[in-house]
Amino acid sequence: MNQPTLLQTPPLSLYIHIPWCVRKCPYCDFNSHEAGNKVDESAYIAALMSDLDQELIGNQHREIKSIFFGGGTPSLFSAESINTIIEGVRSKASLTTDIEITLEANPGTFEQEKFTDYRSAGVNRLSIGIQSFNDDRLHRLGRIHDSKEAIMAIESAYAAGFENINLDLMFGLPAQSVAEAIEDVEFACKLQPSHVSHYQLTIESNTYFHKHTPVLPATDFIWDMQQHCHDTLNKHDYLQYEVSAFSQAGKQCQHNMNYWTFGDYIGIGAGAHGKLTDINKPSIQRRWKQRQPAAYIKHAAGGNPCSGTSELDQPDILFEFLLNALRLRHGFSYELFEQRTGINRQRLLEACKNIDPELLVISETGLTTSPRGFDFLNDVLESFLVSKE
Repeated sequence: MNQPTLLQTPPLSLYIHIPWCVRKCPYCDFNSHEAGNKVDESAYIAALMSDLDQELIGNQHREIKSIFFGGGTPSLFSAESINTIIEGVRSKASLTTDIEITLEANPGTFEQEKFTDYRSAGVNRLSIGIQSFNDDRLHRLGRIHDSKEAIMAIESAYAAGFENINLDLMFGLPAQSVAEAIEDVEFACKLQPSHVSHYQLTIESNTYFHKHTPVLPATDFIWDMQQHCHDTLNKHDYLQYEVSAFSQAGKQCQHNMNYWTFGDYIGIGAGAHGKLTDINKPSIQRRWKQRQPAAYIKHAAGGNPCSGTSELDQPDILFEFLLNALRLRHGFSYELFEQRTGINRQRLLEACKNIDPELLVISETGLTTSPRGFDFLNDVLESFLVSKE
């Protein structure tokens, strides 16, 4: 690693994976499993706490700035279980006083009753998987809720005292028109969440939609949807700070911002991934856990929930930093690059030599994409990937 003295210990977040869902969506390629009749929440919590003990070895001195419960559907777990997990984390690690604790939730009457208890447990940010307010589009996506339940979930979240709420919306859905995509965004803005995640439906391998691909809107229509929806969000004062993320002023997701700025994160739970920096070696390591819940619980009980680890070399570190940080609308500074990678900025500038100047803006203080480069970020990253090789 070039110039290791540049490397600094980054902020630390905690990701907690809850791998169960009522039913797996046909487009989902996340590590999620249908819950069936009964999930042993106690056994899984015990595994999470054992997993965390292992991850904190050598990291006990570091404060955790954010916690994110992802899935799967974390809101399938009882509020009592979520409280037990949060209290368990508090007993083992230092948390910042202004910690952001996010829980992903899907609409459904059986979950809405838990929102008040989640808030009491310490969850202060909800991310609700709406996807669309159009019942036909929800049906085609294989979602188990309808638009009425979606609205009720948001109202219940407000009633429970949540002020920081993200709504997930998708576009480019089967048979969706441009007007329908805009209507979804307009309706979401009227509900005034603090944050909107707006992303395109993509067909991923190992999904039902990959084997039985639905008819999607033409590329030109999808482009129009994206542009018009982004304009609509901006009109309602939701500013785009990342490729798929829009927020009201000061309401960016702190957990995801740590990802995009190449911060560290501990990942616990079945299939969870983590990234940890050791400035003493120096090294940056990625770690991932057993994917199948039963295997994860078994291995965690034995003190070895990890499925694998990988230490990044300098080309990988440089590319992974760019893969994350260039997703940010404002780009990044050279100072941040050096602190998070341990690589001298000259190596970065060398990698930029063959990048189209119409796509990438190189300033005295840092890098950012041009407006065109931001729209065609994959082209920029592919150029860096070629440079890496």
